[in-house]
Amino acid sequence: MLAAPVAKAYLGKDVLTDDSPYTTGGMGVWGTPPSAQALQGCDTFLMIGSSFPYLPYLPKPNGARGVQIDLKPERIGLRFPVEVGLVGDARETINALLPLLRRNEERAFLTQAQEGMARWRETLKARGESDRIPMRGQTFAEAVSRQLDDDALICGDAGQNTFWLSRHISIRGEQKTAGSGTLATMASGLPYAIGAQVAFPNRQVVAFVGDGGLTMLMGEIATCVKYKLPVKIFVAKNNVLGLIRWEQMLYLGNPEYGVELQDIDFAKVAEACGASGFHLERPGEAEGMVALTLRSPGPALCEAVVDPFEPILPGTLKPEQAEHYAEALASGTPNAQRIGLTLFRDAGEQSPKDVAMLEKAFAEKAPDLLAASQTLAASGISRPSGADEPEASLRAQVDGAPERPLSPQ
Repeated sequence: MLAAPVAKAYLGKDVLTDDSPYTTGGMGVWGTPPSAQALQGCDTFLMIGSSFPYLPYLPKPNGARGVQIDLKPERIGLRFPVEVGLVGDARETINALLPLLRRNEERAFLTQAQEGMARWRETLKARGESDRIPMRGQTFAEAVSRQLDDDALICGDAGQNTFWLSRHISIRGEQKTAGSGTLATMASGLPYAIGAQVAFPNRQVVAFVGDGGLTMLMGEIATCVKYKLPVKIFVAKNNVLGLIRWEQMLYLGNPEYGVELQDIDFAKVAEACGASGFHLERPGEAEGMVALTLRSPGPALCEAVVDPFEPILPGTLKPEQAEHYAEALASGTPNAQRIGLTLFRDAGEQSPKDVAMLEKAFAEKAPDLLAASQTLAASGISRPSGADEPEASLRAQVDGAPERPLSPQ
């Protein structure tokens, strides 16, 4: 009707299936380039049932007119100035509006977004099918996504794992997702999954989580066993609080600090609780190991060792973010050359503009690192040190972390 691209906030991921011709996928730091372009290029912004808090990713207030539908009147105009605020249930309000709307015959804006999404899906496909070792978190998420039931309930946590879930677990059929949005509460994934399985005992329920969040509440694996809840837990393990680490760099330009985790064998923890436990390291094993986990009777856990040096790259990189990455890597971040290699390689997959932005920032703030990263990325070398075995990369992450005293000196 409106010929409007639909960008989805994380909590609205299942409002439209990810193969819908109208959606541009997620928005925000883990959103897609087509979403970012649509939000910055629109002349009218219709916000439905969302309190998306990351204002830099919304349209410029003086560049687009605003309309908002929300059940809570206090949310009207909270994030974006609106000319029209409609308080009510989203479905009922939209149904009341539809007879009053005229079909927009100008489809160019939507067509542009659809063409962008076609290119973006190819990028996601390439990342999901990557054979890089250590395995990319994207590859793990894609392997999970492909094998889920069409009515699966997918519960996410808060961290870098959310980044992979948002982009690479593709919603289809009657699938539903749940996650902690505005609060970004770590350790929420497994409790959400327990609640979902109790409420829907005949549906497949999975928790897609990170090692940091699971560590906080991994005793709940025993809860699944005790109450015979067949929850399937997929753990992306990189021995680091990934989102915190990359936020320190991406937003502040600071080297990483205080983000390393104790190495835990989650498969053995699951077995000790009475659940099935599986360990995954290589991309070629992902499909089979995920299938084995999903087929297991009762609760089961699959831990996947993923690349700890895979940075977060927003759908549209901002100049200040490129500068912050350069500053952080030039200021003492451990394993800076390995991170730089992956950053430039990922940017090359995504957009020539992102590569140019990184080149400019690194030329000014980290010229030596720029030359090394470009050379390695162009050559296709997996790791500058040659330590490309999964466990070796985890050890490099732990060994490179600065030692800190237990109490202030």
